[in-house]
Amino acid sequence: MSANPGSENRRLLLHRRPEGIPTAADFAHVSDAVPTPAEGEIVIRNHYASLDPAMRGWMDAAPSYMPPIALGDAVRATVIGRIAASGHPDFPEGRWAMTLGALEDYSVAAAGGFTQLIDADAVPSVTNYLSVFGAVGLTAYFGLLRIGRPTPGDTVLVTGAAGAVGSLVGQIAKIKGCRTVGIAGGPEKCARLTERYGYDAAIDYRDKDVSALDAAIRDAAPDGVDVIFENVGGDIFDAGLLNLNEGARVALCGLISEYNREPVGARNLWQLIVKSARIEGFLIRDFLDEFASGAVEMGSWLADGRLAFDEHVELGLDQAVPAFLKLFSGANNGKMILQIANDDGSAA
Repeated sequence: MSANPGSENRRLLLHRRPEGIPTAADFAHVSDAVPTPAEGEIVIRNHYASLDPAMRGWMDAAPSYMPPIALGDAVRATVIGRIAASGHPDFPEGRWAMTLGALEDYSVAAAGGFTQLIDADAVPSVTNYLSVFGAVGLTAYFGLLRIGRPTPGDTVLVTGAAGAVGSLVGQIAKIKGCRTVGIAGGPEKCARLTERYGYDAAIDYRDKDVSALDAAIRDAAPDGVDVIFENVGGDIFDAGLLNLNEGARVALCGLISEYNREPVGARNLWQLIVKSARIEGFLIRDFLDEFASGAVEMGSWLADGRLAFDEHVELGLDQAVPAFLKLFSGANNGKMILQIANDDGSAA
């Protein structure tokens, strides 16, 4: 399990800004020299990278909560790996660390802040720091509990419910005494919602317009919806808005249906007025100071067998683009993770 740097740094660069769904031509594979850390920096031999829908937004030039990825730069991603070289005494070589790096063999990062040491022996798999104990799990936790504010007996509607975040949202809502309705694509994913993640009802959005989705939600939640955890947008979001209860809360986590097209906007926002409801967007960084407490509670639920989660690991940096595109086709089953290196540090 050597952390010694290799002789090259394979990198996936953003070659041009995608129009619609990204294609292989939007990216370039290159090999550069392995970086050397300056004082206060570390170089991580990346073993795993998180592939997330938000990365699509970073590829555009539009304003966002992070600056766009510059053309010719490596594609930004959260990574975990072993420290290959260190310019900081508190981050020794060989230790596992996590940072906002890139899809590349080696990422250089400033020690501290988001760059943290992680304990691989404290979790069943080190990849869990990219799923249930990482941004995915904490997004579900804080998004539902702090933004959605469910109370026992509430009905919680989750869109993108079979995804990495949505699958955990439904389970946390059940732990908090709520009734859960999940929306996903296809009979297999809908079956997983009820059989593995404990949803009370599942709705297949495929081949349904707003009217049909509205009817399906009313059938699954005849007493209305108190909380919507929104991951998708588009027609699915519009149908959900038609089923709000008085004083409902909408936690806006993502709009994946609109990331690869011109946004159409929600047409039924007027329901927020009709129902005196509230919608609030959020980012996981909003809760940085509470990460430790959230992770502890998530860990206790996991230890008690109250949470199920899935990870979808694709092998090899050369598979980064096909793996990323699975997020938009729905072909992934669980948190999408790219394995870049083997346990011994060799290329995967």
